This record gives sequence, structure tokens and C-alpha cells, in this order.
Amino acid sequence: MAFRPHYSITPETAKSLMAIEASRAAVDRLPISPQLIASLRESARLLSTHYSTQIEGNRLTLPEVEKVIAGQGGFPGRERDEKEVRNYYLAVEKAEAIATLKRHLKEEDIQLLHGLAFEGKAKPTSYRDGQNVIRTSGDGSIVYMPPEAKEVPALMQELIAWINDEIEEKRLPVPVIAALAHYQFATVHPYYDGNGRTSRLLATMILHRCGYGLKGIYSLEEYYARNLRGYYDALSVGPSHNYHMGRAEADVSGFVQYFCEGMADAFSNVRARAETVGGDFHGDKGALMRELRPLQRQALGLFVQSKVVTAGELADYLGIAPRQGRDLCAKWIEEGFLVVENPSKKARSYRLAERYEEGLV
Repeated sequence: MAFRPHYSITPETAKSLMAIEASRAAVDRLPISPQLIASLRESARLLSTHYSTQIEGNRLTLPEVEKVIAGQGGFPGRERDEKEVRNYYLAVEKAEAIATLKRHLKEEDIQLLHGLAFEGKAKPTSYRDGQNVIRTSGDGSIVYMPPEAKEVPALMQELIAWINDEIEEKRLPVPVIAALAHYQFATVHPYYDGNGRTSRLLATMILHRCGYGLKGIYSLEEYYARNLRGYYDALSVGPSHNYHMGRAEADVSGFVQYFCEGMADAFSNVRARAETVGGDFHGDKGALMRELRPLQRQALGLFVQSKVVTAGELADYLGIAPRQGRDLCAKWIEEGFLVVENPSKKARSYRLAERYEEGLV
């Protein structure tokens, strides 16, 4: 039986789809140099890695993830977390590389992404060979019971065939295809673990394959992590926790809406960031921009909004703890990226060093 998702395009989804197209067109028109694209793409991959693994319980902060990817790890007691982010980063790179091939999606592609994300090996992993059950962390009650292991291969083949057919026939907006593929993969739950990460990678690969890569400089995972309750609520549909008792035929309009709203939000943020660094940082300023590390480039967006900020405002903007925000400010002062505007302990504030502030003019 072929995969036939049940959904409708709500007015909210339609609005998000129009916003996605507007941002996509705007970013495509921006005169951003290849060097700057590579720099922004690195930032996006770090954000995707941090937030996707954070959703699954990874305890590393964004600055710590940046260090791990740069080969500067070594956080005692966090070895497993370090391995997770290294693996996911490799999987993000692979998903983008597969998308550039412009061919039909293969079952092996998804298995390879899971192998990289979950095991850190460039080797396709086999689907689960037994039943898995998702339970609450509290009383252990069943949240969801996926289909039996013997059904997984056929369900995955149906999903892949559907994705390839929809991409080729172009009956649906690409974001809707990616949303439905994400949902169905998570619903089939083909692995004992790593399903969430792999479903997000699958959606990213579809978007890149179909011209919605946005130069590789966006991260959908940040929206999910900041709206985690909405993410799980949108995934949990149907009258029963059992796949065969309504979940398989459930109306997934809510998840499609959630996915498209998140994509519109991510594209809008990238558009604003790209217009800043692409339009204002040119010539020598572009070279100056490329000197910055990913977190510093991300922080520029805050200084576009306000020339003077506090450590707390910086921490909120980057999604890190207040203490880490203070530590970053101290470090960036030493590196010449920031200067102290107000030295008062109670109202201490910072601004960009002159050479970087001029780049925003």
C-alpha cells in the first residue's frame, strides 16, 4: 500500500509558504561572495548541530559545540555529548553533499545519514530488528508504539518512492514535501534510536535537493529547539498511541503548518542576517567579516539592532546561559572584538570594537 499522507494547507501554512518564497528570492538576489557564503554556511551547520542534538538531550552549549567542532574539546563527563555533535556535524555535511547530486533519493542515503549521525561511521545502518516503544520519562507510560520491525522496510520503501515521485511531479510545494517526509520518518521510527536527528536531516536534504538550500546558511533546528513543546505536540497526532490505530491515517495538517512556520522564521532570520553582512560588509569589510568565528558573526545581528548591549542580552540572543554570556564578553574584549561601553558592575555594557562597528555603517 502506497504512502498517502492526510493533510490540508491551512491559511497559516499558505501564509508561511509565501513568506518562504519571498525570503528565498531576496537571498538569491544578494551579491554575497563565495567566501562569505562559506563563512555563513559554517555558522549554520554549527547551529543545526547544536540545536538538533540539544533536542535529544545533549548538554553542550553553543560555544562548547563550536570548540568541539574546531577540535578543541575536552569537557570532562561530556565525552558522549562531544561525540554526538561531531557525528551530527558530519551528517549535516553529508546531507548537503548528497543533495547536490540531483538524483533520486535512495534508501541507502537515509541509512548512511543515520550511520553518521548516530554512530559516526560513513556506513549505512540496518533498520531495527525488534519493537521499540516511546515512553514518558515520568511514570513510564506509553507515548507511542511504532509499527513492528517486519513492516519497517516496506514502509520506508513506500516513503522514499513517494518523496521521489513528488519531487519529480512537482505537485506539492517543496516545504510541504519535506514536512510530510519528516513526519512519516519519525512515525515509522525505523531505528531504536536516532530517529529524530535523522528525520531532520532527511528534511534538510530534500530542501537542498529541490532548490531550498538557501545557500546552506540557515538552520531549522533552532526554531524546533526554541519551540520544543510545539514540535512534540505537532508530531503527536491521531486518536491512539499505536501506529495501526489511527496514527498512520491521522490528519497531519498541524505538523505541516508547524514545519512551514518554522521554515519561514528561519528564512526570515537568514534574510536579515545576509542583507546585513552581504550588503554592508564588502571589499575590505568582507575580509574583516571572514576573520570572525561563527558565534561572533551570529552576534553581529544583535549589534545591528542595538549598538550597545549587555552580557545578558547577548546571552539571550545566542541562546546561552547568562554566565556564559559574561565569559564570552570577557573573552571577546581580550580578542579585540568588543569594548566596554559602561564599566559599572551593575550596568556593564559593551559595543563592537571600532573596526567592526564601522562595518555595520
